[in-house]
Amino acid sequence: MALQYTETQREYIHLAKEFGDKYLKPELIKKYDKEGYCPEELFKPAIQIGLHMLEIPKEYGGAGLSYEDSALVFEKIAEYDAGYALTLITSFVALRCVMLAGTKEQAQRLANIIEPGHFAAFTMSEADAGSDAGSVKATAIRRGDEYILNGDKAFATNGGIADIYIGIFRTSDNGNHGLSAFMINKNTPGIWVGKHEDKMGLRLSNTVPIAFRDVHIPVKNLIGKEGRGINIALNSLNLSRAYVSTLTVGIMQRALNEAAKYANAREQFGKPISRFESVQNMLADMATAVETSRLLVNNTMKMMDVGQSVRKEGAMTKLYVTDVAQKETSDAVQILGGYGYTKAYPVEKLMRDVKGFQILEGTNEIQRMTIAREVEKEYELS
Repeated sequence: MALQYTETQREYIHLAKEFGDKYLKPELIKKYDKEGYCPEELFKPAIQIGLHMLEIPKEYGGAGLSYEDSALVFEKIAEYDAGYALTLITSFVALRCVMLAGTKEQAQRLANIIEPGHFAAFTMSEADAGSDAGSVKATAIRRGDEYILNGDKAFATNGGIADIYIGIFRTSDNGNHGLSAFMINKNTPGIWVGKHEDKMGLRLSNTVPIAFRDVHIPVKNLIGKEGRGINIALNSLNLSRAYVSTLTVGIMQRALNEAAKYANAREQFGKPISRFESVQNMLADMATAVETSRLLVNNTMKMMDVGQSVRKEGAMTKLYVTDVAQKETSDAVQILGGYGYTKAYPVEKLMRDVKGFQILEGTNEIQRMTIAREVEKEYELS
């Protein structure tokens, strides 16, 4: 393996594997993938051992693991199911928004909700506001010591199971600079959670639309200052893109495992198909893709651990890893042939799951735009 782990990191990975082997058994994952949901009971073992608190700083009651170390854990969990891992990570992404821009009291309040096993969600997307954040129409109008929220949000990860939301709403007509971020308790009157989306992949990850109708929240729930919502959202995306890439590497490793095992066992013309050059070429490319992707993710996590901006690097990582993973999982299906195209083997599911990561946290077309803009700035300054 190209990435050299410390003994501590090896122990983290081993513990994650033990957890997956015990609680995320193939028959369960297959069942819930078919049904299109994941029961909250399946997350209780993860909560009991603190998987949902890995990245949360110790001052807020978490384990305080580095991004680098927590990424290794969630990569391994994603080998079993990326949607399950995404559910756990999303709560921390929401908390990080508050840690970066809010008060310590707000961050502690949110951490206290997450710690006993409740989930958090981040919601910004709308029917007409996906890649274009400036098109957000949901409003937050201040009236005295309250804000009144109105509007509809779409594709909220964890939205149906979360107890608290971090939401981006419009507080003025000043384009991107008119957006603000708020903490919103799910049980606040006027919030309506829609039906879980019947998605192509990542079906164990909860995704719902949410409607806000005259939802009254206290002014103290504003995160940072008015007009800073776009900055909070972008900082959140920098982190979540890195973790999406981590989960993608887990999917890729699982696809390689399944394809290699099948190729060694499947015989045609009197020998294993792994002896045929065409299959060898695909396996070689798959193995190379896994290692290069893992190294790229690891470097991005290390940059975040020392406080460096990863606006460009996070976009590069997400773009490269998810694009190469689409080909890698497709090759896994090809190696299994007709069986790969059926649900008898998990590779078709892995291919479906990866497709979601090419779209989530900013489409890969948006990643290219982000990278190009950052490169343009670098050359303007040179």
